[in-house]
Amino acid sequence: MSLDFFTGMATGLALIVAIGSQNAFVLRQGVRREHVLPIVAFCAISDALLILAGVAGAGAFIRGNQVLLDITRFGGAAFLGAYGLLAARRAWMGGQMRIERSQGSTLGAAMAACFGFTFLNPHVYLDTVVLLGSVAAQRGDPGRWVFGSGAAVGSLLWFSALGFGARLLAPWFEKDISWRVLDSVIALVMGALCVGLLLG
Repeated sequence: MSLDFFTGMATGLALIVAIGSQNAFVLRQGVRREHVLPIVAFCAISDALLILAGVAGAGAFIRGNQVLLDITRFGGAAFLGAYGLLAARRAWMGGQMRIERSQGSTLGAAMAACFGFTFLNPHVYLDTVVLLGSVAAQRGDPGRWVFGSGAAVGSLLWFSALGFGARLLAPWFEKDISWRVLDSVIALVMGALCVGLLLG
């Protein structure tokens, strides 16, 4: 494999590994062992499509469309804020996660939430379409496509490790306080991202 491929993989990983709303959701589902495969597949495929769009030149269009940027910004802030409040409520109430683990959430509900974290978060577009697309564009043809392929593979590896590796944390999450801590962190992350979008 070429240097462009590994550079794309490293760049992609550097952008997506940071704690964010999508990663927090995948981690939470992984710990609960709920619908992990479809969620990991959805995240990886979505990232691949967004990276492909960026490599093809969609980043320039997004940067130049203020209306699209505003819709994504405020819609994303509302979604992240609502989910953050739900996580804060779970952290405050306690005991909720044990009930949820026994009852479980439907695949449709989990995928709807995953869709929101993927496509209603402007940071996803910034990382995949704009930033990766800009870096890829500097490599010309066919280097930019090889770079994009590497970034997509990096995304697949990360989400697979996050979703399926989370089960190793399961023993720690037998305690209710652990779920409270996780949901508190998730609430803080969602809240910070929401405020950042509104102030940005």
